[in-house]
Amino acid sequence: MTSTLFDLPKPVTLPVKGETEDYPIHRIFCVGRNYAAHAAEMGFEVDREAPFYFTKSPASAVLTGASVPYPPGTKNYHHEMELVIAIGKPVFRASKEAAKAAIWAYGCGLDMTRRDLQIASREKQRPWDLGKDVEQSAVLSRLTRAEEFGEIGPQRIHLEVNGAVKQDATLNELIWKLDEIVMDLSKFYHLVPGDLIMTGTPAGVGPVTAGDKITGGIDGLDPIELTITAAE
Repeated sequence: MTSTLFDLPKPVTLPVKGETEDYPIHRIFCVGRNYAAHAAEMGFEVDREAPFYFTKSPASAVLTGASVPYPPGTKNYHHEMELVIAIGKPVFRASKEAAKAAIWAYGCGLDMTRRDLQIASREKQRPWDLGKDVEQSAVLSRLTRAEEFGEIGPQRIHLEVNGAVKQDATLNELIWKLDEIVMDLSKFYHLVPGDLIMTGTPAGVGPVTAGDKITGGIDGLDPIELTITAAE
């Protein structure tokens, strides 16, 4: 057996409702501007040409209930509440039916964002990595099997900071539906079990500071909770 020079941290795995085994994370894809009101608050019109994506590394994942320090390099750290898709079977260049069948489970997620760094990169036409791929910035809940959750529709998606509602919408406001996202993304990647897709955030994103407690949820799924502690 080949040995390694050093040990890496164990990857985060997600518990699954009703299952004894966890779901391992392979990759995290994220959909940008997938609610019209959020696109508008960020200064953009809805784009129906095609979804667009960015990624977070699996190392950025953390389970709900965590306390994480305010990250370095930013003065404008934002919350973004999202529905998360968990892929359950390999799919490439998927048909509509294959895309639906590949969606194995759903969960709640937070795409925490260094907004000032994201905007600075965008204005210089540079990648968003410093703004988006932030340590402990992909906050994830326990998963629920897709057949148990049912059809996507009027389920409420919401987020609160210190008990005050900041984001409040429904899943039927998604611009790109879930099968459309999987179909499109599978044109560019061989999606496999372990791949997560964060499907975009509704309007109401905003800054948090050390000491804030973030809570959020989607009807029918386990909720999200995150506490922001002082910067290290």
